[in-house]
Amino acid sequence: MNLTPAPVATMASHLNPVHIDAGNRTLAEMQDLASSLTFASLLTDDGFEIVHLNGTHADGGRFASMSSSVQALSDAVAHELKIGTNEYVIIASELGHVIQLRVQGHPIVLAALFDTHETLGKGLSIARIAARRMAELIA
Repeated sequence: MNLTPAPVATMASHLNPVHIDAGNRTLAEMQDLASSLTFASLLTDDGFEIVHLNGTHADGGRFASMSSSVQALSDAVAHELKIGTNEYVIIASELGHVIQLRVQGHPIVLAALFDTHETLGKGLSIARIAARRMAELIA
């Protein structure tokens, strides 16, 4: 008798120990690159926090939920305007800026808050490096 195995369900990223470990490593490396990083989170597209860094600055779960919504809205705007795929989102304010982007090939978003001592260019470069690193670690 030849039985075909049942498909293996993939574990949600926010529950997956491999993704959690990779996320902690990624955010620690990110912190090493930028002392101006005041908060960072890796989250799922549907708003669940995988991991965060420097939790005293924000409620991680609430931040993940809001970041997921912002990402979805920015994706929808890019789609509606037919301007291509949304690469990243920047929210700039007088006390800092949030940069968020997707981890390529995964339903994961990196969202990072930098204080005003960081330029947007350097913050974006660090976020891109971190997103690539996360993708490598969970590939």
